Amino acid sequence: MSKQPPIIAELGRPETPDETAARKAASSKAYRSSQTFRNLIAALLVTVAVVAVIIFAVPRGEPVERKPLDVASVAEGVESSMERPVLIPELGTFWRANNAEMQGGATVVWEVTLAPKSDTERGFVKVAQAFDADASWAPQRLNGIAPTDTVRIGGLDWDVYKPGSAESNANVTYAIGTQAGDDYILLYGARSADSTAELAESLIPQIRDISEAS
Repeated sequence: MSKQPPIIAELGRPETPDETAARKAASSKAYRSSQTFRNLIAALLVTVAVVAVIIFAVPRGEPVERKPLDVASVAEGVESSMERPVLIPELGTFWRANNAEMQGGATVVWEVTLAPKSDTERGFVKVAQAFDADASWAPQRLNGIAPTDTVRIGGLDWDVYKPGSAESNANVTYAIGTQAGDDYILLYGARSADSTAELAESLIPQIRDISEAS
């Protein structure tokens, strides 16, 4: 005697072969969907764990602080080449030197670029010593700007240059210059007149030495 197919309560009768196939297909689809969702969650958890390891476990050092430029060392080579003293700005606690170089051309120039150490201060000043030059050299460096006034700093008379537009003058907004024996000293940049004058004051002893050595 053959076994009768079970009666399905919802139907009140046995399932037909088509209904059985449809039920099994739906069950299989639901199972696969469930597995896909679980796999997705598992993959996300693994990804989060890997990111956490990268962020928290991998050592990250602080940015390496740039080594201060040794202006005196560079200046020593220039002095040897030019056979005369050159300006070496005293940095103190306010300034840092970003660049120091001897520039060739029709007029050879020793130039040191200074900027404030503090992030709260802005601007820069270039200290230029033009060898065997006078005030007529300065407008070449200042886009043709001629002096408009003079100021007394440290017992010396300084020419005052006031570029009209920083955009058209390489961000230079103020400059002062003075003769030092055979050389012309020019301080130019984007600092106030008082700040530039204070820097000039610190250079006076060296400027007098340069004058006496000429």
